[in-house]
This record gives sequence, structure tokens and C-alpha cells, in this order.
Amino acid sequence: MTELGQNLIDALALGSLYALIALGVTLVYTVMGMMNFAHGEFIMLAAYALFAFAGLPFAAAVASALLVGIAIALLAERVAFRPVRDADLSAQLVTSLAVAAILQNAVAVTVGARAQSVRTPAAISESTSVGDFSVPNLEFLTLGLTAIVVGGLGLLLYRTRTGLAIRAAAENFDMARLLGVRADQVIAIAFAISGVLAAMVGVLIVMQTGQVSPTMGLTPVLVGFVAVVIGGFGRIFGAVIGGLLLGALYSLLGVYLPEGLVPFREAIVFTFPVLILIARPHGLLGSDLGRARV
Repeated sequence: MTELGQNLIDALALGSLYALIALGVTLVYTVMGMMNFAHGEFIMLAAYALFAFAGLPFAAAVASALLVGIAIALLAERVAFRPVRDADLSAQLVTSLAVAAILQNAVAVTVGARAQSVRTPAAISESTSVGDFSVPNLEFLTLGLTAIVVGGLGLLLYRTRTGLAIRAAAENFDMARLLGVRADQVIAIAFAISGVLAAMVGVLIVMQTGQVSPTMGLTPVLVGFVAVVIGGFGRIFGAVIGGLLLGALYSLLGVYLPEGLVPFREAIVFTFPVLILIARPHGLLGSDLGRARV
């Protein structure tokens, strides 16, 4: 039972990281109806900010990464995404892919394509004993951060005027604009929050791997998209459920798959959303494939 409990904690921690990624992806979809494939590059740039400010105290470097995440998300929204806001989905999709390619190649040219190591506090790699379990401190941090983010996002959406505006835009964006919701403000807030989430994920990934690279955002954005598909395009918190399920499945398969099947773990994991879509074409909580609702 101890081994099973340890594996479940590891699975929940990975699922929490995936949930953070999925939340950042789905927030932009909520108000714009667009899947932002540049979100992975927001994660990557925030991680590079942590690398660039490595000479500062670690808390200051993390704060700098958060600011970079917000700044790059707002800049991308203003320069790239706002001009195509009223265009069709194909134009928005091409724009997000173009932004991703530009940011990735800009970092590869200016900093270098090779991975760079980043020093993190030694305490992050240590573990804490909880009863019979030994839980890595990074997993504690990931679980706690996800709980705070989900709770804070719930309060924002359901206890503030800003949250009301976001929910109104998610339900019917055109009608919300007619009723006085400031479209530019709502979209900018959604991008800013997604930038913060991207920075958090970037910092957590650096703490986990100890390095940064220009392509480090590719896997997270794929994970985020798949988690959104699993949870459904209908509700923001479906992305949390999708991320938790996807992360738990990936972690547990790594432990319990027969040795001969371990190389096929990713193929098995990404078959899971296909099976869900066969049973529920709009995801676990989704009602239709329109703009997301909260």
C-alpha cells in the first residue's frame, strides 16, 4: 500500500503540473475562441528569464520570470492576436503558430540552440517524509501552487466583476460587448493570467529538469491542448480535470506498464483522449465545440 500511495502522490503532482498548463491554454480560448499554440513559447521565455536572472536571489529570479510571462503574453496579444481577433479561425491558428515559431527561433539565434543548465535551490531536490511516504519538495510545491491557482481562479471568476465580465464574454462575446463589457480589457486580462500560469509552469519545469532550451515549450503546449480536449471545450475547470487525468495516466503507466511496453507509453497515453472523444465527442464536461464556458 505504501508503494501505491507513493505512486498516486507522484501521479497527482504530475497531473497538477499538466492542469496548470491546460488552464493557461484554455483561458485564452475562453474569451477568444482560439487555441494559442504560442503558449509553449511563453513557458519557454519565462524559463529563460529564470536563467537570465540566475545571479539574483532565487525569489527575485522567479518574480522576474513571472513579470516576463505577463509582459510577453500582453505583447503578443497586442501586436499579433488583436489584429486577427475578428478573422476566421484559420487565420488565428496560423498567427499563433507563427508567433510560436518566431519566438522559438529568436531565442535559438540570440541565446543558442543548445540546452543551458540552471541552478535551483538545493532544497527543491530534497524530500520530506509524511508518515510512510517520502514526497519530493517540488511535488509539494506543485500541488500547493495548483490548489492556490484553481481556488484563486474560482474566486476571480465567481466573486469579482472582472470574473463576471470574463464569464459573460465566454458565454456570448458579441452580446457581452453590446452590454458594455470592454473587449480589449477582458482579453488582455485573460492573456495576462495565461502569462502568469505559463511562467509558473516554466519555473516548475526548470526546477524539475535543471535546464532550459528553445524547444522546451513544445511538449507542454501539446499536453495542454490534449488536456483541454479531454476535459472538454465547454468549461474552464474541465481543463483541470483533463490535466489531472492525463498526468496521472502518464505517471502510473511509467510504473505499472510491463517492461516491454514502456517505450510505447506516450502512444498509449495519447490514445486515451481518442477513446474519450469516441465516447464523448465534446470531452468529459464539454457541451459543444464553441467558445469555452466557465
